[in-house]
Amino acid sequence: MKALRPLFTAMLVASFLLPMSGLAADKKAEKLKPYTLKTCVVSGEKLGEMGDPFVYAYEGREIKFCCKGCLKDFNKEPDKYIKMIEEAEAKAKQPKS
Repeated sequence: MKALRPLFTAMLVASFLLPMSGLAADKKAEKLKPYTLKTCVVSGEKLGEMGDPFVYAYEGREIKFCCKGCLKDFNKEPDKYIKMIEEAEAKAKQPKS
């Protein structure tokens, strides 16, 4: 009986972890709304000037920052920055006169 306990425990743990790994794969496969701005929404810096942008997925959309440090500021007030992104995207779509 003692020999079966580790096997049973491993099977129990696997039964919880395997379905969760499938959910993570499904989330990565979902299509994110692309980030269309050329600047970091937090710092205003042009993307790529400090190396490759840091890419972050937030609620079904891709967010690009000039550096990983901007993520901390974004997470303090994400609604504020999402609104800024949406306003900038709307402005970019307006026809130029």
